[in-house]
Amino acid sequence: MNKTRYISIRLAAIVLAMGTVQSCHDDFLDETLTTARNNDYYQTEEGIISLAIGGYQRILAQPFANELQYTTTNYGTDEFTIGGDDSNGTWNRYNANFQSIIPIINSNTVGSDWQFNYAYAGINIANLIIQYATAIDSQNPAVKEVAMGEGHFFRAFTYLRLVRQYGGVPLKLVPSSTVENEFVRATAQEVYDQIVADFQEAINLLPAGGAPARLTKDAAKHYLAKTLLSRASEINDSWNSGTKQADLTQCKQLCDEVIAAHPLATNYQDLWDFTAPDDASENLSEIILSAQFTSNLSSSSININHMMFTSKYDDLPMMKRDLTGMRPYSRLAPTYFVYEAYDLVNDSRIWKSFRTKHRVNNASGSTYINGDLGILYIINHKSDNTFAQRKYNNDPGILNTRTYEDAEGNPVTTTKTIPSVYVAHSTGGETLLAEPRWPSLSKHFDGSRLNINETRGFRDEILARSADTYLMAAEAEIRLAAMGSGSYANALTYINAVRERAAFKAGEDRSYYTDGGAAYTVSAFAPDPNNNSFMTENSYYESTHIAETTAATTLTVSSTGTLPQEDEDIISTLGISGEYNRMLCFLLNERTRELCGEYHRWEDLARTKTLVSRTRAYNASAAPFIQDHHNLRPIPQSFLDLNFSNGSPLTPEQKQAMQNPGY
Repeated sequence: MNKTRYISIRLAAIVLAMGTVQSCHDDFLDETLTTARNNDYYQTEEGIISLAIGGYQRILAQPFANELQYTTTNYGTDEFTIGGDDSNGTWNRYNANFQSIIPIINSNTVGSDWQFNYAYAGINIANLIIQYATAIDSQNPAVKEVAMGEGHFFRAFTYLRLVRQYGGVPLKLVPSSTVENEFVRATAQEVYDQIVADFQEAINLLPAGGAPARLTKDAAKHYLAKTLLSRASEINDSWNSGTKQADLTQCKQLCDEVIAAHPLATNYQDLWDFTAPDDASENLSEIILSAQFTSNLSSSSININHMMFTSKYDDLPMMKRDLTGMRPYSRLAPTYFVYEAYDLVNDSRIWKSFRTKHRVNNASGSTYINGDLGILYIINHKSDNTFAQRKYNNDPGILNTRTYEDAEGNPVTTTKTIPSVYVAHSTGGETLLAEPRWPSLSKHFDGSRLNINETRGFRDEILARSADTYLMAAEAEIRLAAMGSGSYANALTYINAVRERAAFKAGEDRSYYTDGGAAYTVSAFAPDPNNNSFMTENSYYESTHIAETTAATTLTVSSTGTLPQEDEDIISTLGISGEYNRMLCFLLNERTRELCGEYHRWEDLARTKTLVSRTRAYNASAAPFIQDHHNLRPIPQSFLDLNFSNGSPLTPEQKQAMQNPGY
């Protein structure tokens, strides 16, 4: 990796020159910089506002333009493991290559310094906003309140990411205009103190409205609550005793305020029912903050995450790549923890989060036509002994009946075998990772793209939603209960609010499915629907073997002493005992059920110091290598090599002292 990409803010001059005006929704960030700006411009009202607008792209959206986001938040956990492509497998395995320099396999490999460098470039933007908005002689609230509040939010948001990934890091609170090369690591406690102060200032300054495209008071409250919960977590137990009780109490209060202002969507599926850029699914009241993307091609904001969770389908019989099936980069496969964490009969979320059926879209021969069922993923209970094999091809024992209209509009019903069937739990014991093939997490799918192989997506990425806020409040209550001032029963109230939304409602078709592939109707590519692999069905009934029903289900947990069976099984696997540990385990399981693949998991497990035990239990490729020191990332070697102390480069001993233990 080029050594000019490092913390000493050689990027500062680039940040100032690049204009920082990027893109978002049409009425907000769709601007194109046509002339270079010097520093004087950023000391004007217009310049300060444009600098703040640039912060949205640089700090919130840019991580989705490459493979950084999933490698640092989803890989190497109990939820996801390496799929069919190993470009960033080191981030999952924690093997000998996971060090301060990560070997670059290809152009997609995320270097050990990417996150560090992106973060400090963003912090420099935040510092510039704060400095210029403070210095300007203006009474304009767009500058003195909104832009200033955005600057404080951006700085806190970025330092929160850094401290949860690395522990203590250098605190840089003024902008850089020249090369600096002497930095010391602040303690994690000092970094958290600064984050709290900045988020509190953001709460004071930001407007109440504008979500999810713009930063608001509620966004700052949500992230301040996340900060306080993180500071009170196990990874900080060596120093957090003096702030823990107050942090948890304030966390819960902030969560209650955010929850009141951001009611949950009625149906979990509403969150993922993406039909066009800027549609209703991107503006639900539940969504507190999103990274913004747009179909305006003058924008420099690019989202490629629609490809990362997608299993290969286009190399299977009767199938070809299509716009609605996504371009399958196949980076992340769900672990069996994901399949086994859900109540498959009563919890709708797994059936609304994963694509389990694909239409035939490349039929040949006389048996199949486009529109028949081409790929079926059966997510069955681990005790199910119906299937002897992991994989079936055109098996006469597995049939699909389909009714459709012919060219003349006449109803036609056919019963056929299925070209490709994959079973999660078979009596043969082979797993879906053997090939690998898996049901794709579809929360990020985007069928509105410009063509089949287009990597640029237009769909927003949810950064914060109130279901997460409910679960943070529940965790705060669990922690307070362990300290003698909270209630495990009260924690259930928050968890049950999320679970009750997840249950099937009376009259609901449990086999109905949709995802962002449905947005093909607005794509400029205008695909022939007959060539689409997307279909509006899931494999609920094939997987659960129950009779068709439209009855309501319930997921309410009434007692902390009797948790759902799937949670009791996980508790047993992990060897957990004691009420606090059981409830924290239940909470972390619920976070998977609700937030799977939404870029929270690694930080949740690391801060609770459950990363090692859970990853060893459920992530086979990481299990042989993960150790306790992996609760923090390695400080990048490029930073250590280019850092000075008292005018001289760091000695090997000084570098090691600045490095996190174990690296």
